Amino acid sequence: MSKRDPAPSVHRYNTPLRYPGGKQRLTPFILELMEANDLVGGEYAEPYAGGAGVAIALLLRGKVSHIHLNDRCKAVYAFWRSVLNKTDEFCRRVSDARLSVKEWRRQQEILARASEFDQVDIGFSAFYLNRCNRSGILAGGLIGGIKQTGEWKMGARFPRKELIRRIEAIAEKRDAITLKNLDAEKFIVEYLPRIPKGALVYCDPPYYHKSKRLYLNDYTPDDHIRMAKVIQRKIKQRWIVSYDDAPEIAGCYASRKSFSYRLPYHAATVYEGVELFFVSDSLKLPVESAIPSISRALQRLS
Repeated sequence: MSKRDPAPSVHRYNTPLRYPGGKQRLTPFILELMEANDLVGGEYAEPYAGGAGVAIALLLRGKVSHIHLNDRCKAVYAFWRSVLNKTDEFCRRVSDARLSVKEWRRQQEILARASEFDQVDIGFSAFYLNRCNRSGILAGGLIGGIKQTGEWKMGARFPRKELIRRIEAIAEKRDAITLKNLDAEKFIVEYLPRIPKGALVYCDPPYYHKSKRLYLNDYTPDDHIRMAKVIQRKIKQRWIVSYDDAPEIAGCYASRKSFSYRLPYHAATVYEGVELFFVSDSLKLPVESAIPSISRALQRLS
């Protein structure tokens, strides 16, 4: 089997979005952190929600009472808002979507001229491109190529019934979801003080390396340095941060507990990358984890 855009395992995920470096696979570890710190059943926030894989998994499994999602990307925000507030219409669009190169180009045009379209149009365009593009990258290439001669075609990641199931399951929990469209710094400084101090905050900023290729909204090196200061100085709840392996980032969090671990990525090709994890001083790390690479990292710390 080719390692390029493999067919999806439709029952593995809760979020309808594919995301570069998507973190839903970290849910077991986040839950272990919550258990070690007596945070299960509390609230949970993500200043960089993206696909919100961990948040949605925790909510649907009944491990948290409320999630606070924020993403400054208007297209991603439009998707989540449409899922929560226009569920039936959005699901109809998923069911009726034409999986053709002509339609793909039309959805690209909607996203490029977003100011001329309503929120559901923008949200669905982001969703359509996310599901049909390689690795879920909105500005990326089409799965199978323009001529659709690749082993996997553009519909390989578009299992309609399963996606509708995920959307409806999330919409049923809408009263337990708060959605914001703020710059992450503003979300941290102005919004987080309003949520309980017993909440857990998970920050997954844009990668330090290759972020221009992966995200519509990326950070400059100065942005990364500034946000590291904001996270460490302004978040009063217990927090965790994950990043790609970059010495510049490690330096920003040099005084915090940290460890590196290996995690598989799916960005056009399957490969294993090293990520960094940093935690606030008040957050106790578990002794071990169900994720082998993290468990080994935790053992090295002990």
